[in-house]
Amino acid sequence: MNVIIDKEWLLKNLHHENIRIVDCSFSLANAEKGRQEYAENHITGAIHFDLKKDLSGEVSEHGGRHPLPNIEEFINKIQQAGIDENTTVIAYDQGEGAFAARFWWMLQYIGHEKVYVLDGGFRGWNEANNPITSEVPIFKKTTFNANINHEIFASMEDVRAVDSKTILIDSREARRYLGLEEPIDKKAGHIPGAINKPWFEGLNEGFYKPAKVQRQRFEDLNPEKQLIVYCGSGVTAAPNFLALKVAGFEKVKLYLGSFSDWISYQENKIQ
Repeated sequence: MNVIIDKEWLLKNLHHENIRIVDCSFSLANAEKGRQEYAENHITGAIHFDLKKDLSGEVSEHGGRHPLPNIEEFINKIQQAGIDENTTVIAYDQGEGAFAARFWWMLQYIGHEKVYVLDGGFRGWNEANNPITSEVPIFKKTTFNANINHEIFASMEDVRAVDSKTILIDSREARRYLGLEEPIDKKAGHIPGAINKPWFEGLNEGFYKPAKVQRQRFEDLNPEKQLIVYCGSGVTAAPNFLALKVAGFEKVKLYLGSFSDWISYQENKIQ
């Protein structure tokens, strides 16, 4: 599945009227940093979508640290950005990969098929001395006809019902998976039965590793089985979801609530 766009393609098509570029800059350590970085400099023509304000909903008892936003509100923001189902959308972040992948997954979830991630992100673009600006574009509002893709979303109940036909993938670093440390969530460990495939192993300094390498990463997985990826809050699992698609896996779901949602239910066990 071709979901990655290189900077050379984007440079060539930068001013195409049917292309929208989305800056997903964000910092988990500083919620204001992404908007500040966008305000200072971004790819020419890019608009900004914020992980906390645009790509996540209000945190409550359940749903995890970055739950789904209200879908109608999210679609309205997409329309305000001049995006409809025929628009080609290119998402990027500062080069971390996770935030752009989250936006990419969100558009896949509402049924948009022409959405891609810019390989290397803003860092790769800027290092090539490609056009950047501080100007904020304004687009004419469109109508987006959503078609929710339930096939790529896994609920807590889906994860609780996992059987031998499903492979559960924990995307966090090994120390968190093993429960040796937990800097964010209230409990340590992983969902019982999950295997560990750290998300960052699919990237090299912000660039996604090629399909051949991704297939090698996942060579122990049966493509006939349903795969469910998760992380701490549904953000860094998105690059693994994307990498699995690059590798050719078709049956992939994201447990968006992830470990932070799982542990919010006292009856759920931890391994």
